[in-house]
Amino acid sequence: MSLKERIIHEALRQFSTKGFMSTSINDILESVGTSKGGLYNHFRSKEALFLAALSEARKIWRERNLAGLDQVERPLDRLKKLLENYRDHYLADSENFPGGCIFVTLAVELNDQQPHLAREVNEGFQRFKCMIQRFLDQEQEAGHLSNGMDTAMVAEMIFSGILGACVAYTSDKSRDNLDRNIKGLIAFLTMIST
Repeated sequence: MSLKERIIHEALRQFSTKGFMSTSINDILESVGTSKGGLYNHFRSKEALFLAALSEARKIWRERNLAGLDQVERPLDRLKKLLENYRDHYLADSENFPGGCIFVTLAVELNDQQPHLAREVNEGFQRFKCMIQRFLDQEQEAGHLSNGMDTAMVAEMIFSGILGACVAYTSDKSRDNLDRNIKGLIAFLTMIST
């Protein structure tokens, strides 16, 4: 990895465990083994580093969670695969995110203290909810969900369930509990399909 990539990687790791506000530039510099000049040669501020780290986190999220979805035909099965990927490949990624889901960590921390940065994180949450609803809408259009089902409400429930599973896993690191939570969401999706 280049110095810039190492700095971003270490920022991801520390932001996921300590959050943005509690991670100092010196913490990152010490872990990477570089000087302030090495960091500021690539990032003009801590906020610029945050935006680069957030971009990298989104890239990793897409790689981990969307893997294999294009090979699944039925939209509801894509959503189930997404949930499995989230459990098995994203939350299990302790190399990049030892503290758990970086987006949840940052959204909670930044909402009151740095609302402009929290908006950057929350934008991803909105896109994720839209993706879930899009799968549900496609499933409904194919006649596999009740016509009267409110897919926006179901998407919100699934999204909230995913966040709840993430928070629980972050607090106890129990793979058994995480597996049970994700299996529960998948069972719910199976129950609502015809």
